[in-house]
Amino acid sequence: MTANGPSAEIREIVSLSSRILGGADQGDFIWGHGSARDPDGRGVWIKESGIGLAEVSADRVHLVSPEGEVLEGSDGPRHIEFPIHTEIMAARPDVGGVVHTHSPHAIALAAAGVDLLPVSHAATHFVPPQVPRFTETGNLIRTRELGASLAASLGASNAVFLVNHGIVTVGPDLQTATVSALLLETAAQQQLLTTGFGGATSWSDDEEALAKREIIYSAKALGTVWDYLVRRLG
Repeated sequence: MTANGPSAEIREIVSLSSRILGGADQGDFIWGHGSARDPDGRGVWIKESGIGLAEVSADRVHLVSPEGEVLEGSDGPRHIEFPIHTEIMAARPDVGGVVHTHSPHAIALAAAGVDLLPVSHAATHFVPPQVPRFTETGNLIRTRELGASLAASLGASNAVFLVNHGIVTVGPDLQTATVSALLLETAAQQQLLTTGFGGATSWSDDEEALAKREIIYSAKALGTVWDYLVRRLG
């Protein structure tokens, strides 16, 4: 791939995703990252380490192999949690994009041991079934073995809670995974607001939640949301 070919387009998508997540306060200083699958099967395109999501440009994105070797793009430092991305991609051929952030309300919900409830539209993008939880460690995912274990916890879901750590969302492309990360944080925050009133909390049953998902969160709708988020970047 040349600098003006597919790699340039992928690097731009990773850059846009990063800045969208950073603008939504999911950046946690310099931590958090999203990746796109390399179309030639060489690994994942991900931002370099040491910079915040909000400041990622296309020239600070590089291609990382499953072994952790930087193959192309930015010569900046590699994220040590690259196995989150490479091992999920290896386990899930249907996944083209992975996001890992430390979104505050989602972290709090998972740490409290509370199920995500469809008290809002946003939660129906994920439940039912319940969002799985990875509890093997609350530390960083620094090895391929931990990455594979995380992928097993994710299973066929579109999100997983890393308890006492953060979240992972996935999609057929990075655009979808990015919108999903924003929706998961929104859902957790809306649930906290709802239960905080101390009343008799209500939520959609499984049938209604699935119906909402089909209507509200179709692939076309999620793509339209992505386009809106890109426009907001200005």
